[in-house]
Formats: sequence, C-alpha cells, structure tokens
Amino acid sequence: MTPPRRTKLIETLEDQVACSFHEAFDALPAKCKPRTSENGVREWVPLSGIAVVGEDERVKCVALGTGMKCLPATQTSLLANGHVLHDWHAEILAIRAFNHFLLQEARSLASSSTYQSLTLRRREAESVAPQCFGNQPFTLCEGLKVMMYCSEAPCGDASMELVMEAQEDARPWPVAGSSDKIVPGLLGRESFSQLGVVRRKPSRGDAPPTLSKSCSDKLALKQCTSILSSTTSLLISPENAYLDTLILPKSQYRPEACERSFGPQGRMQPVADRIWGDGHAFHPFRVRTTNLDFSYSRRNAMANSNGESKGCNISGVWTLGLQETLINGVLQGRKQTDPKGASALSKAKIWELFLELHKLVISDDSILIDMGPSLIRGYVKEVVKEEALQGWDQGAV
Repeated sequence: MTPPRRTKLIETLEDQVACSFHEAFDALPAKCKPRTSENGVREWVPLSGIAVVGEDERVKCVALGTGMKCLPATQTSLLANGHVLHDWHAEILAIRAFNHFLLQEARSLASSSTYQSLTLRRREAESVAPQCFGNQPFTLCEGLKVMMYCSEAPCGDASMELVMEAQEDARPWPVAGSSDKIVPGLLGRESFSQLGVVRRKPSRGDAPPTLSKSCSDKLALKQCTSILSSTTSLLISPENAYLDTLILPKSQYRPEACERSFGPQGRMQPVADRIWGDGHAFHPFRVRTTNLDFSYSRRNAMANSNGESKGCNISGVWTLGLQETLINGVLQGRKQTDPKGASALSKAKIWELFLELHKLVISDDSILIDMGPSLIRGYVKEVVKEEALQGWDQGAV
C-alpha cells in the first residue's frame, strides 16, 4: 500500500520529530507494514518512536516500533523463557529498541577509545562510585532531550476520554461483582468511566486477557525509573535518561486525560516531589501535539476504506543497525517455541548483549558491575506502585 502524500507543513519541532518517524517507517520493507485486503479494507497499526534532540534542536530518530498485540495470560507460563516478547504494543517496542540502541552505543564506546557517540558518554572516574548515581560507567550526554512520538494515544488511562467519545452507548462496561466501586487493575475498557486507575491490556473486551499493564501505566512509571530497562540501568546511569516530551497527534490529545495519567497534579501526585537518589526522581514529561498524522493510522485507514478498517498483526522494529518484523512476539516465520525466533529485543537477547558488554567494560576499565542499581530501581518501582499506581501487582507484568 502506497502511503498518502503528506501535504501539511512542518511548522514545529514536534512536527519535525513526527515526520522523522513517518519517513523512517516509510523506508522500511513492505513485509512489516499494514496491508490492504482484496475487498479494499485497509489495516492500521500504531507507531511509536524515540528521538534525541540536541541543544541545536537537530532531531535524531534512533528507535521505532509498531504493534498493538500482547501475549495472552494463558501462554505466559508456557513461554516464560525470555525468547518471546510478552508485550509488543508500539510504545513498548520503541522503548526496548531504544535500550538496545544504547547498549550497542555503549559497546562501541567500550571497544574503541576513539569512538564518538552523539547519545552516550563515559562517566568520569570520580563519579563512578556507589555514592554517586551507582557505579554505571556510562550516561546519556548532557543537553540531550529524549522525545517520544506516538501515533495513537497510549492505551489505558491517557485514552479513556477518547474511548468514551467513541461509544454509541456511553454507559461503562461493567466489571463482574464490582458494583460501582473502583477496581484496581481493570481489564482494558471495562468500567471506562473510572479514571486514574491502573488497567491491563487489551482494550477490546472480546480479546484474550493478558497480564500486561497499559502503556499509560508503563509510561507513568518511567517518569520515576527512567526510560532505561532494568538490564540497561546496570551499565548506564538513569540521571539523564528521562523522557522530556511525549508527542501525540492533535486528534489523540485530551489535556485532562494526560494530566490525570502522567502529571504531578494527577495520579502521580503522591510521588511528585520525590527524589530517591542514585539518579532516580520524579521527572514528569511534557505532552505536546503535532499537526501531522501517520499514514497508517486508524483514522487514515477508515477514511480510505469507506469507514472500515482492521488492526494489523505484524510489528515492525527499527533502530540503527537493526530491523525486524515480528508476529506474536517472535521473528516472522518462526514459532514461539523456537529459540531462533527470539527478537533482538527479547530478554534473552538483551541479556546476551549485556554480558558481552559487561566483559568489555571489566577488561577495559576494571570496573566491577554489581546489582546495586537494580535494587534501587526495584525499590523505586515498589514505592510508585504502592503510592501512585495502586493495583499494579494484581495480576499483571
């Protein structure tokens, strides 16, 4: 399917960021893009990406992902081997791809004394100590802004107004046995008038339930733990690794929803003034809008299919030096039980990359990496879940 020509002008930095991801996705192979059926119905898919923006406002697109599915709860115990992704919503793939990119950059820095990274730098020897942001040997460069673009409002609390607006029957979907009380860990859209609560994927009521928290909840937590994963944070300090801006199309932005879901006056208020140390604190990101819309958005698919559209089951992943096409959490064409189907973003492959980098760091710098940063990060997560994102641990990952 040839994407529609873009006619809207790029007027703002947010437009520039969005356009960079649209163009990066357009350049990917056709096998990882939505299709058009023989009867003319077009598929759609959410796109998310992470860019770094320098002080000169030059935009560098470094990671993107598309997707809208996750692993059913009935399969998580059967496929808990680290080879299968449990959540391949676009936002989560983009974050995992960004972490993969950072580990690759760290490996290049550890392998060569002359390598210059635009994103990452070595930390000075005097700062690599437990009392100073842990002992991670790398950090993101100062002055960089980490920006995230999403072609759809993140599922969960930040999109509940959009869900309600789209209902022919505005009455909330009930929760069995819940009456009118607030139930933490709600499934998808059920009881959608209950706002500010933690929700599980998927949003569709007829889809198999999962154990994955909504993208709104996961992004809210990232404001306290940084954009780094638990593995990446063993080698890279979180001190500069927080999202500065979340960019949404204007049609997907509801100010009250975003402030409630992410802002210091919303559900994150109990931790809004927290500074835990070791690079962890509450860093609320700004939410900004773009006039540009993704060619493969649901809105464009419906407009070009006489009001009909279908979600795409294919996920595309791209970062510098990596491009993958995924179905059901593994590489396209592979079975979920086949270790050769593991994505480079899977826990197993990320851990392999970490171990390779760990050996380089020890050999080069004689720095022993301990698990201290992981313990601190775990403590922060527990505090945020208990005080702000209540109900997180009720059957979800």
